[in-house]
Amino acid sequence: MRRRYLVCYDIRDSKRLRATHRVMVGHGDPLQYSVFLCDLSGMERTQLTSRLKKVVNEAVDSVAIFDLGPTGSSGPARRIETIGSTKPMPISGEPTII
Repeated sequence: MRRRYLVCYDIRDSKRLRATHRVMVGHGDPLQYSVFLCDLSGMERTQLTSRLKKVVNEAVDSVAIFDLGPTGSSGPARRIETIGSTKPMPISGEPTII
């Protein structure tokens, strides 16, 4: 079962910031510069966490992962409200292969 996650990060070093962004692009859709929406299986969630831990400095950087619930066309995408210029919310529960 896939679940939807909102991942936000604050990385203090530009090299680690770029590396973190590369990890995230492989796992989700960017909503803003440091905010991603990810539809992940349990194994993919574990892989994402593992990859992030390899690039961030846990003493000064911060990554927040919010579980928004099961994926699907109703529910989780509607829990996010945006104001201003935004990209369309991905509503499919299908994985994105990059």
